[in-house]
Amino acid sequence: MTLTTPQKADLRQRYLEVDTANVADILDELGYTDYGLSSAFWPIRETQNKLAGWAYTVRGQMTPYPGTGDPAKMEAVAGLQEGDISVWSGGEAEGVCFFGELIARGMQHRGCAGSLIDGGIRDIEWIARMNFPVFTRYRTPVQSIGRWQVNAWQVPVYLPGATTARVTVRPGDFILADFDGAIVIPFELVENVLERAEALTVKERSIREDLDKGLTLPEVLAKYGHV
Repeated sequence: MTLTTPQKADLRQRYLEVDTANVADILDELGYTDYGLSSAFWPIRETQNKLAGWAYTVRGQMTPYPGTGDPAKMEAVAGLQEGDISVWSGGEAEGVCFFGELIARGMQHRGCAGSLIDGGIRDIEWIARMNFPVFTRYRTPVQSIGRWQVNAWQVPVYLPGATTARVTVRPGDFILADFDGAIVIPFELVENVLERAEALTVKERSIREDLDKGLTLPEVLAKYGHV
């Protein structure tokens, strides 16, 4: 399946209207039960927008190296396109930050729709002011130069999972994250899952309306079934 740029933009906008909880339920129904990400991923501010977009993966690892920068990191992020989510695999990094305001600002100017970071972040106050949605695993002021280095990009990466140790994220898979958490939608399921999640969203809206009108929960369950 190949999607045009307008098709990808349309799908992304529609995903912004559904919740991760409904998407998780649909994936379970389809037999894809281990695509939720660990609850260790948290939004950098309580009022930030949903994170929704196409995975652009960057992989790195803890390794000492000489010099004053990481040219591979700059080369990696140069490929980001409109509607992409930069997905950072830290290689079990701890204690160091490989993501901050300046790189976030540069990616936002390229049309990047946000970032999911299996590692550390700093400059949180400045990034929050940019309205650039970010989910990350931890915060730290300690930089990565000389300590952590990019070793590949646009390759499959493996992030901590909710119901399994690791979830595979491939370039082009879809990432959705809100205040319930983050989830991965495999590329080949993106349209099917979205259509089903939209239908479930409409159904839930009707249930809320009936409850507000005075129907009891048993009456609602009899009418709509389990949701």
